Amino acid sequence: MGRRPKWGRPIDGVLLLNKDSGMTSNSALQQAKRLFFAKRAGHTGSLDPLATGVLPICFGEATKFSQYLLDADKRYLSTFRLGVKTETGDCDGDVIEQQSANHITEAMIESVLPEFRGDIRQVPSVYSALKYQGKPLYKWAREGVDLPPEARQSREITVYDYVITGFRSSDMCDAGYPELDVRVSCSKGTYIRTLAEDLGERLGCGAHVIRLHRQAAGPFEDTKAVSLEELQQERGEDPPETLDHHLLPMDTPIQTVPRVEVTADMGAYFCQGQPVMSLEAYRCAKEGGMVRVCLEDGQFLGVGELIDGSIAPKRIVNY
Repeated sequence: MGRRPKWGRPIDGVLLLNKDSGMTSNSALQQAKRLFFAKRAGHTGSLDPLATGVLPICFGEATKFSQYLLDADKRYLSTFRLGVKTETGDCDGDVIEQQSANHITEAMIESVLPEFRGDIRQVPSVYSALKYQGKPLYKWAREGVDLPPEARQSREITVYDYVITGFRSSDMCDAGYPELDVRVSCSKGTYIRTLAEDLGERLGCGAHVIRLHRQAAGPFEDTKAVSLEELQQERGEDPPETLDHHLLPMDTPIQTVPRVEVTADMGAYFCQGQPVMSLEAYRCAKEGGMVRVCLEDGQFLGVGELIDGSIAPKRIVNY
């Protein structure tokens, strides 16, 4: 009996997906993987089911460089509802406390926002995807398990920008509670739900997220992203290759890393895991720095680290 053929095409590249609300990041990944009939894929940082926006998906060899996007800064647009606290910090959770926030003004919020900018410490939500003993915190929470304090230790984050883009008093909102629109630029590991909860605590009224949109992840903007619905409509009954023009080069996640060209002979040694010499590397990077290694014709070979005058391979592309 013959072996069953392996599923999927060995395609390489990055898809800039605009995730819809109401689905998990993994569900979005699996749908994109099926549409492209891709053999291997991974996303670069989860978005809550509530959230929409930029979710870069790496196919094939591009997954080797996804960590650079996981570590990248992000920018979000969000709406907070003041006066209502929920179990999860967003509108997907049960309401646990309500109180009047009619006295809250935009000026009051502006006066406390500086406390949440710059380098601050944040305690992740118990409903976050952080893992404790190998299992995401939200799974422990849904099982009703009380975790020890070390499961949610505070972490240092950087909030580069945190500004009000809109404010509506309670009489302007159907829910009867004030709503605040914000734009937040921040480092990796920042939880917007926690920013909302902490702001609500500081104002003394409580708050939670009712809308969240990731506008940018690293160099990627939502204006360049495509939705699953658009991909489905474009492909229709056509083969998956129809969608390949949406794929960005596999080294897109590291486009800010200096680029170095090597000869074909040097490239062959590099791809075998051997360090290669390059004076050009030291003109654009420092000892211990990372460089993108390409052939003279532009073919991307991988990422190397400058060590003792040579480029030592760190991540190699397998063609």
